[in-house]
Amino acid sequence: MIARLLPDFPDLSASKLRYFEDQGLVTPLRTEAGYRKFSPADVARVRTALTLQRDHDFKLARIREYLDAHDGEPEVALPASILEAPRRYRRDELLAAAGAPSTLLDDAVSGGVIAAGETFDERALTLLRALVALDSHGIQPRHVRGMRQAAEREVALVGSALAPLLRRTDATSRAKAHDLAPELLRRLDEVRAAFTMAALDRLAP
Repeated sequence: MIARLLPDFPDLSASKLRYFEDQGLVTPLRTEAGYRKFSPADVARVRTALTLQRDHDFKLARIREYLDAHDGEPEVALPASILEAPRRYRRDELLAAAGAPSTLLDDAVSGGVIAAGETFDERALTLLRALVALDSHGIQPRHVRGMRQAAEREVALVGSALAPLLRRTDATSRAKAHDLAPELLRRLDEVRAAFTMAALDRLAP
């Protein structure tokens, strides 16, 4: 298995394969002596998993979901959605898609809420749509700037928590850190939501 994949994935190790097996990405057969026996379908699953992780930043849960949907296929192709270039929007296209006035985008960019650029991605579109809805209630980009700064502090907090894993050079530790990061951020989201709901209860008892 490793010899067949090493030319394309030179960092692949036996420990990384065992980690994939522990996470349910691949389930090789066992010989009577206890050795793993990887089928062509197993090799295809691992190749796809490594590609999705390395080139497209897929989390293990999403990789597992995709692989399981194609379980038993001799060759597991990459999902068509990631083979297409991500959509980029010119300024006028972004404003039209979000239904936003140009002044709102200007305020969002000058306030550091949306990054300046000649084109914008889907994340910027989602954010601008939210700003349109908030603006109709008097909540302007300058009012939410602190939320971006709070998000950066949360990411820094997660980075500090994962530092022991990130300092290691083995692929298994770094993969574990890669998968733990969104879980820790989700837990922080839950804490923030609880605080927000408690504050809302005090606002409107």
